Amino acid sequence: MRNLGRKAVVAALAASTMLVAACATETTYRPATGSGFYRTGYSDLRIEPNRYRVTFAGNTVTDRDVVERYLLFRAAELTLQNGFDYFVMADRDTDRQARTYSTPGAWGPGFGGFGGGLWGPRWGFYGRGFGYRAWDPFWGGPWGGWGGGADIRTVDRYEASAEVVMFKGTPERGNVRAFNARAVVDNIGPTVRLPKP
Repeated sequence: MRNLGRKAVVAALAASTMLVAACATETTYRPATGSGFYRTGYSDLRIEPNRYRVTFAGNTVTDRDVVERYLLFRAAELTLQNGFDYFVMADRDTDRQARTYSTPGAWGPGFGGFGGGLWGPRWGFYGRGFGYRAWDPFWGGPWGGWGGGADIRTVDRYEASAEVVMFKGTPERGNVRAFNARAVVDNIGPTVRLPKP
């Protein structure tokens, strides 16, 4: 009977994990929502008539390349919306932010042992790609058994920002910080993921 209950819990946990994984998709190109570590999307701040501070923040499954590409696309889109032809990136930066999460085992943090009690042998180790894991000989192994061990993971997210200055005409030849806004929109636009309506 106890084994049947344990199997039901494992099945429910596996189903919920698959559901969460299915929902975890990269940030789409849209105005920013959320705050702090959970803020995602683009935002811009007008500094002068032709100067903006532009940012794009991704979630924990959005690659750095995507975040930087969407920032460039937003700068180009904003340039065209304001009646300019090209923009110059006065500065540009991409920040990596990390958060560490700990998930306690099935029988509470740091407790395992025979019958889920408060005693029992436990060995801890750090597995590459798996974070810190604990192994309890009574409740399962380190790769997903019900050992009461902790799973500690660090997740990253990226936020790119730039100060852009917009101009009319054509960019000066050789200026590697100058971007033709129409060319950027035409080239990067097809790779931009928009939210579903």
